[in-house]
Amino acid sequence: MSYDLPAAIVIPTHNRRDRVGRAVEAALNQSHPNCIVIVVDDGSGDGTWQDLRRFQGDARFAALRLARNLGTGAAKNAGILLTGSRAVSFHDSDDRPHPDKLLRQSRALGQTGLPRDPCLNWSAIGLPDHAPLELSAVFSHHELILPDGRREIIRREISIVDDVFPNVQMGTTVPGDWLHINSGLFHPRIFAALGGYADTIEEDREFRNRIILSGHLVRVIPEPLLTKIETADSLTQSRATDYTSPARTAAREAVWREVATWMQTRRITPKPIDLPMGAVAEVINPGILAPSTALATPATRQAAARWIGAAELQRL
Repeated sequence: MSYDLPAAIVIPTHNRRDRVGRAVEAALNQSHPNCIVIVVDDGSGDGTWQDLRRFQGDARFAALRLARNLGTGAAKNAGILLTGSRAVSFHDSDDRPHPDKLLRQSRALGQTGLPRDPCLNWSAIGLPDHAPLELSAVFSHHELILPDGRREIIRREISIVDDVFPNVQMGTTVPGDWLHINSGLFHPRIFAALGGYADTIEEDREFRNRIILSGHLVRVIPEPLLTKIETADSLTQSRATDYTSPARTAAREAVWREVATWMQTRRITPKPIDLPMGAVAEVINPGILAPSTALATPATRQAAARWIGAAELQRL
């Protein structure tokens, strides 16, 4: 059986007034019948927050304004805390999802009674015999439009963990291309077990590794359901933060050290969400938000409850 798992799209943004509106419209145009959109303005100074107010009349839209710029990982974490029991997808200001992306992913994620293929080594991920199989994430292929006009279809069904098995990355058209975190829809159990994003410029890579190396079951829809548009000022294109920059190189090496630890211990350390005091300055439409079961520090849990007037964030 399958059902439409309720979903939330979290869009972190910083100084993207010229494009975040289109991302919100694309998210609101999803065919999923029970989907909300949460934009987290990460301390923008270009009028992004004022522009977002034009969506406040939509009952499916909410937004958080962070008091200062905390980084993409923290912005995503703030959104995660208020997604209730919904599955969560993350889109950037320049992402364009297929209208049926969330509907197809939520139906896959909501399946029950999944068969266990006896040819696969389930004990390798610590899954007991006869334990029910439940998907924790559903990804898709995606297309990438580069600043020079090239269009690349990123199809990832083998090199899903390029940080562990670089030997299956040979011959890729985009160096280091990998299954993009923004193409995924994640069950709430992932955040309850593993926490949120790390404070690093490679937060997507680190989070993806933690999901897969901890043994969570994932599925890939073999179609490009997301278009990612790279621009000259994108984090992966900017000279200060591109893939060969000192900042990203150091962050990537830190992720590799975590991989090395996993290869020795086969253990993953959760990362409870921990936001600073006064992180959120303002909320649009708090009534559609709800506490989630995401792993968080007690102080962050209490603060997040105050953002929406809830008594307390849910506990497992």
